[in-house]
Amino acid sequence: MNKELVYNDLLKIVDKEDIKIDEPMKKHISFRVGGPADILVRPRTEEQLSGILKYISENNLPYLIIGNGSNLLIKDGGIRGIVIEFGDNFNKFEIEGNIIKAQAGALLAALGKAALRESLTGFECISGIPGSLGGALAMNAGAYGGEIKSVVKSVRAMNPQGEIFEFTNEQMKFEYRRSMLTNSDYIVLSAELELKKGNYDEIKEFMADLTNRRVSKQPLNLPSAGSTFKRPEGYFAGKLIDDCGLRGLTLRGAQVSEKHCGFVVNIGDATAKDILDLIYVVKSTVLNKFGIMLEEEVKILGED
Repeated sequence: MNKELVYNDLLKIVDKEDIKIDEPMKKHISFRVGGPADILVRPRTEEQLSGILKYISENNLPYLIIGNGSNLLIKDGGIRGIVIEFGDNFNKFEIEGNIIKAQAGALLAALGKAALRESLTGFECISGIPGSLGGALAMNAGAYGGEIKSVVKSVRAMNPQGEIFEFTNEQMKFEYRRSMLTNSDYIVLSAELELKKGNYDEIKEFMADLTNRRVSKQPLNLPSAGSTFKRPEGYFAGKLIDDCGLRGLTLRGAQVSEKHCGFVVNIGDATAKDILDLIYVVKSTVLNKFGIMLEEEVKILGED
């Protein structure tokens, strides 16, 4: 791929401020690791996105869609091709009655605060997850017994040809940390979330309680991608890891969190390889001791 040529071509679709060449992905994911993306582009409208996708298709270029980057681990070699980012460039939302209409880049925390202001309940468990709406829908994000599937009314998405589709909650096929979007080519544009009227003080108290639980039990002061491993059926990943004596295990710049063993954290100068090597040690140790193969919840992408 001729990066300079692609860069100049995409400048015909988006403004200069919304496209970067050889952009370090560590600036765009919460783990704060990762090599460069050949091109990173941030569409601000559905028309721009459609134009970008058409260009990608016509030139047979590889591409990756990212949101807030809070559930990603990008390898040290970076990303070949084009990264399309949905962040504050695509994060508008509005509330009509008990319905929130939000773009894919809207942060869950921002939606949660807005829901609280309107005394709307049903989003409390989701609001503390450090991600954006698009990624949350793709993986059916959840915490503390709640999942986003419980409030989704409909989802608008675009296919690689620039066509727009609308899916109902049932058509989304939500499962544990999965949906029909998980391994599809659809790109989330926006969604309608249906909440219920509640009591402002009760909602605020519940959200404060969840925040306190997160702060007290999770290593929010260090870069990570949240829970590194999915919960094995019948078990808790963090307890299995702790029972293997791995709490605080450090491998170069990566560490099994001393606060919560289900988190692998960047303690300051980790590379993606440090994190991946530590994940391998954790998985191997748990498998050898308990016969359980942990599965990563974090999405691992890019080149070594």
